[in-house]
Amino acid sequence: MTAAQGDTGLLAPGWADSAAASATSDHAYLRALLDAEAALTRAQAALGLAPAGAATAVTEAADAGAFDVRSLAERARAGGNPVIPLVAELTKAVGEEYGPYVHRGATSQDIMDTATMLVAVRTLELVLADLGRTERALARLAAEHRDTALPGRTLTQHAVPTTFGLKAAGWRALVLDARDRAKAVRDSLPAQLGGAAGTLAAFGAYGASDPAALPVAYARELGLRAPDLPWHTLRTPVADLAGCLAFTAGALGKLAVDVLTLSRTEIAEVAESSGGGSSAMPHKSNPVRSTLIASAARRAPQLAATLYGSMAAEDERPAGAWHAEWEPLRDLLRLAGGAARVAVELAEGLRVRPDVMREHLDLTQGLIISERLSAELAPVLGRARAKELLTRLASEGRPLAEAPELADTDLDPTHYTGSAGALTDRALERR
Repeated sequence: MTAAQGDTGLLAPGWADSAAASATSDHAYLRALLDAEAALTRAQAALGLAPAGAATAVTEAADAGAFDVRSLAERARAGGNPVIPLVAELTKAVGEEYGPYVHRGATSQDIMDTATMLVAVRTLELVLADLGRTERALARLAAEHRDTALPGRTLTQHAVPTTFGLKAAGWRALVLDARDRAKAVRDSLPAQLGGAAGTLAAFGAYGASDPAALPVAYARELGLRAPDLPWHTLRTPVADLAGCLAFTAGALGKLAVDVLTLSRTEIAEVAESSGGGSSAMPHKSNPVRSTLIASAARRAPQLAATLYGSMAAEDERPAGAWHAEWEPLRDLLRLAGGAARVAVELAEGLRVRPDVMREHLDLTQGLIISERLSAELAPVLGRARAKELLTRLASEGRPLAEAPELADTDLDPTHYTGSAGALTDRALERR
């Protein structure tokens, strides 16, 4: 199989050909692994633990284009991770003089975990940019439709009127929640450096008078946070990633499932800017963007569960728990990144149909405001009799306007949206 025959996302249209897919590709991981190795030598050189020439030589040799990623993947089976064959190849590329400074004092997990943090930070930057575009599009929708009334639905049925502005403001609030979590996690992700069992012993053996200074210098080289402790079996960073990525997928999923409901043929209160066709039914325009986001939202929790499960990591390096993280974490990054990309298209192109919303407010012939009418009639008829009257009118299917008891009563459902406008305004103040 050639490299061109690798994972192209054939079965993953939600993230295929996305920036997140590129940022999490095998080539991107290889680049991150090499970045981690080069930064380690530079950090040691900065502290006088390696010659400056070694830092230069390793950095120059750490060119992802010079390595065969497929060969590395195949040889990873022997040691259980791709760092072992990569170190051998990088050492050879650096040459005899400075080769001994490649990976000096580190363990494979130091490099693999650090590379994973680099990949995560780079992917989260892309996710954050798309979340920003999505929230701005939703803010415009919320402001434009601040007072556009439509039926509120609970347990699938008409409840009381709400506004599309408030609904869009709610979607935006979730996107902002996802943004805030992603930012916090991005800024917290640490480098990993502990050596064989997390004691930094090898670095002392190689001459470091203060081995604990090396992780700080290492993190600085990478633009990652300096770790408080080696975290080989303290998997908080991975758990934090799992949580924020699953939350992001779920937050966007709320937008998606609402659009899926509101764009049903018999509802048609909104529509995607352009739909997907059907292989069998020429008339269809499917809400494909919402479908792809909803798919990501359904997969993400199970992937996060695997990562949470890996927190129970035995000893100073586990057999299997650490290894079990790699694929689901990459899948989560791809799903969240793909969903964020698609959400931009969905939010920026969403078509809203206020006229259809208005028609639906009248489907129950005034009963959608029975809550308000019950409150207004109770002082006049008594609470029980008011409820009985409205229940009887509902069962008879009679328009409320025909009831003598409701003569001269305002039955316009657009006048019963409560504080929806004020709530929308408040929500839009958030930045």
